Amino acid sequence: MPHPLTELKINTVTKPDGNPAEDLAADICVVGAGISGLSAAVEARRLGRSVVLVDALPVLGGQCVNSLIGLFCGVYGNGPEYRRLTHGIFDPMFEDLGRTNDIHFNKGHTITVSYDEVALGRWIENLVQSLGIQVVLGASVLDVDASDGQIRRTTFSTRHGLVRVRATGFVDASGDASLTWEAGMPCRVPERTVWGSQQIRLENLREEFKPEPAELVARVEEKAERYGLVRRDGLAFFFPGRNTAVMNMTHVEAPLEAVRAAAAQLEGRAQADRVVEFLRVEFPKAFGEAKVRSYGFPGRRQTRWIAALHQLSVEEVRSGVRFEDAVARTAWPIELHDRVEGYVWEMYDSDHVHYVPLRSLIPIGAHNLVAAGRCVDGDAAALSSVRVMGPCAAMGVGAANALDLAGEGSVQEIDRAELRRRVHDNVDS
Repeated sequence: MPHPLTELKINTVTKPDGNPAEDLAADICVVGAGISGLSAAVEARRLGRSVVLVDALPVLGGQCVNSLIGLFCGVYGNGPEYRRLTHGIFDPMFEDLGRTNDIHFNKGHTITVSYDEVALGRWIENLVQSLGIQVVLGASVLDVDASDGQIRRTTFSTRHGLVRVRATGFVDASGDASLTWEAGMPCRVPERTVWGSQQIRLENLREEFKPEPAELVARVEEKAERYGLVRRDGLAFFFPGRNTAVMNMTHVEAPLEAVRAAAAQLEGRAQADRVVEFLRVEFPKAFGEAKVRSYGFPGRRQTRWIAALHQLSVEEVRSGVRFEDAVARTAWPIELHDRVEGYVWEMYDSDHVHYVPLRSLIPIGAHNLVAAGRCVDGDAAALSSVRVMGPCAAMGVGAANALDLAGEGSVQEIDRAELRRRVHDNVDS
């Protein structure tokens, strides 16, 4: 008797005419599934809105999972009080990952939060699935149907064909302002490169022999040329008790052109390999048997961002201006990576907090589009202090609430007092 599988029939097909597409509709379409886009999508569902969440990667989590950042920054204020500045998605995340010992809180000038990116990735996927958020992955913005500041429909290109999404409101959490750019709205780019990083997670380490941060930087400065290291400083984020660490010791270009971006990715991994060689030789007790567990996707800091109703300035960051329409806050330093060999680091005192206004999330002329994350508007130094994951998550909450309040109207005309009430935990608590 033949096995039933041998009777499987095969059809011969050709592509239909007219570029057929899958058509989706939702109240809110979020482009970008990093921490800001996830936060926006989760908040929109909490508000009872239907959501389509789209990302260019084949997996959820954006840079926070897939670039191996390994550290939540900007969630807390500075010591000695260490006030919690951002809530929302972090509340259940920290609780759940804490139960499985997949996060660790590091107290220094501020509190940073180490996390296991594999555990976080699954946590995000489970959350998105449980909320009924419709997901489209491996999808790049191809075309935007927009006029008079209103986006009506966005078409995405995927390996499976085209996907068209109609929505009442849109969130650009793409990191590179891809939706805003393709909609023909003005964007900003820096006059010189803001360097990204190729992160790696190392395993088989001996944490008890890890070098002090100052010792690591001093050795890099001394031996960089010998090992071909372009960045003259570096950070090692050890996860306590696991003998693993995320290494942030490279500087890689983050171009917006496809061929150059691919070349930059290969160069970044070559840089990372030279870092591993340096660590094994120079710190053999800690790193002598180090192995690369994973190379992250290219990490990008500041590439292209929206031109908004208000550009956050470095003076507003330094003085901590409290905006009437604030949606996010942080105490994170200015951290501008505009030199290949290093970066500018400007820290603040224990009481310092600075804010991000909704006006810095709304592209000039836009009515149903709000940005969130590292593509909101600021001058280069100001943006470098608010593009970390704490305030980015808060911006996602603010974007979702602004679109919810706007409904069929304009996000430029919402009730700001009601918005402030809704985002109270991330701004005033």
